[in-house]
Amino acid sequence: MSFLSLVVKNPFRNKTRTSLAIVGIAIGITIIVAMGMITSGLQSSTQSTLKAGAAEITVTNASSNSFGSSGGTLAQSWVTKVENISGVKTAAGFLSVSNSSSSNTSGSSTSSSSGSSPGGSSMGGLTIIGIDSTQLSLAGVSSTDVNGSLFSNGSTSEVIIGKNSAQSLNKTIGDTINLYGKDFTITGIYQTGNIMQDQNVYMSLNTLQNITNNTGKISSIYVKDADNTNDTQVSNAIKAAYPNDLSTTTAEDQANKMNSIMGTIDSASWAISLLAIFIGGIGVINTMIMSVFERTREIGVLKAVGWKNRRILGMIIGESIVLTFLAAVVGTIVGVVGVEALLYFSGTSMTATFTLAILLRAFGVALLVGVIGGLYPAYRATKLAPTEALRYE
Repeated sequence: MSFLSLVVKNPFRNKTRTSLAIVGIAIGITIIVAMGMITSGLQSSTQSTLKAGAAEITVTNASSNSFGSSGGTLAQSWVTKVENISGVKTAAGFLSVSNSSSSNTSGSSTSSSSGSSPGGSSMGGLTIIGIDSTQLSLAGVSSTDVNGSLFSNGSTSEVIIGKNSAQSLNKTIGDTINLYGKDFTITGIYQTGNIMQDQNVYMSLNTLQNITNNTGKISSIYVKDADNTNDTQVSNAIKAAYPNDLSTTTAEDQANKMNSIMGTIDSASWAISLLAIFIGGIGVINTMIMSVFERTREIGVLKAVGWKNRRILGMIIGESIVLTFLAAVVGTIVGVVGVEALLYFSGTSMTATFTLAILLRAFGVALLVGVIGGLYPAYRATKLAPTEALRYE
């Protein structure tokens, strides 16, 4: 039997103990892969807000925070004023309100108007955004994202709905949805890949203003920079022109904040993973120590026929690495399948991303655990005296 085949076969002499050790490590690897895929997917979703055609700057009331979720509305006349500022290519006003409930075809819905996150989702209900259909691209929704057709600006009964909300409400094109006590026909379902964006409902700005008693008011303004301009410069120009009235947030600022949140999630996933791996590592050490004890006579024979300590050391550490390598394979497969199944059955449009970095992280951690977990048992094996080991029963 070759040295390599010996290393590969030895760990499976006690299949139950080996299986338990593999499961312990695989749990930690599964968490690393699953959290890594979700974090990468959310980062990709965040980056989609910066895609070509979308607004680079969002202008809100000066009393609102950076996401426009508090403070008053703006008069619609501000759109023209902002559009006349140097560096601004185009500007589009929109009204964002939340509808706390909706029914399938009829009935009234309890609703409240609020300046919710531009292009974002309102917790506990739909976020309804009123905007000119020709300017939807500034909100990050292009015509190619829509299955069906866009709503008509002159229509008082047409909407398009994000894929996430359509799935959660069991809606399809042609169905009706009740918003603010009025039935609307869904003319299209859009999917941008942004998990928050795809929960919204869009309709004509005038229609939303009328049904919410916000005539002539908007929540915020989307701004598209002119060619060869800098987001920061244009943002500063808007604030300088109306320092007491307007506040601005660039898409890059929002992306950076989301990336910071993703970093926190990633750190938390590492902490959970390390805890699981620590527990699994103890299992590996226990498995290998028991293996050394059970093979004391065998190791004595190997030493008696001329095996050097470094060869014994390599054999035990190799067996430990075989265990953790298999655990990495199992954990990676379970992590990928589990995340994809979760996203599929939850109906979300978010795409989890499996990257080479995640794969390397999973197998790197498994290799490290294998080496560390096998060191002490291997050291114990090298300290066995051949004569004493041969006498061991």
